Amino acid sequence: MTTIDQIDKTRVPQHVAIIMDGNGRWAMKQQHERIFGHQNAFTAVRQAVEAGVHLGVKYLTLYTFSTENWNRPQAEVDGLMELLIKAVREETKTLMDNNVRLTMIGDLERIPERSRTELERCMEETSGNTAMTLILALSYSSRWEIAEALKRICREGLKAEDIDEDTLRRYLTTSEYPDPDLLIRTGGELRVSNFLLWQMAYTEFYFSEQLWPEFRHEDFYAAVAEYQNRQRRFGKTGAQVESAQ
Repeated sequence: MTTIDQIDKTRVPQHVAIIMDGNGRWAMKQQHERIFGHQNAFTAVRQAVEAGVHLGVKYLTLYTFSTENWNRPQAEVDGLMELLIKAVREETKTLMDNNVRLTMIGDLERIPERSRTELERCMEETSGNTAMTLILALSYSSRWEIAEALKRICREGLKAEDIDEDTLRRYLTTSEYPDPDLLIRTGGELRVSNFLLWQMAYTEFYFSEQLWPEFRHEDFYAAVAEYQNRQRRFGKTGAQVESAQ
């Protein structure tokens, strides 16, 4: 029996988030520059998208470029922005074939105009697709997102007594999406790297030693199968959860 045969498609996570880690280390293992790893990462992205659609996942968020990544060597940053243009152009057909809508979250004003224009073109072209929403977290960090939400709240003059958790949620860049049910991180690191900190309060974490360019359909299915073996309590006891089922 394959991994996908073990998955109950009535209990698939609605929203999966992925920290795509290990591109640079994979490239060095191949005795290439780090950018080679980023170039080979798009096969893994395509496989994750296809696997998510096949299972019925409705939202897939990929941590593509963090606000901290702007501090990397300029040559690497420039190379990543050029790769982004190339990838969006080449993968638009894949998104259309799989009925996937593309959106973005992050400090998009910092994205170079050529890259942003290409992304916006793809977003417009895929805007009518309904099988899954692919969310690229670009120039994104959770602390940036929360700080921006607080700035907007202050500008609009909300009173302290009028602010609760739901208020802040409405001002986040992810306000139109459900919180992630499952986080996958490749590359063997055991941290969340300033990614969706507010949204992942009750997310299930799945850490893989595999480097991102090696990630394939079967690895996505393995993460979902592991997710289905866990009991999500949301602060309740196990007995309460079981009695409600």
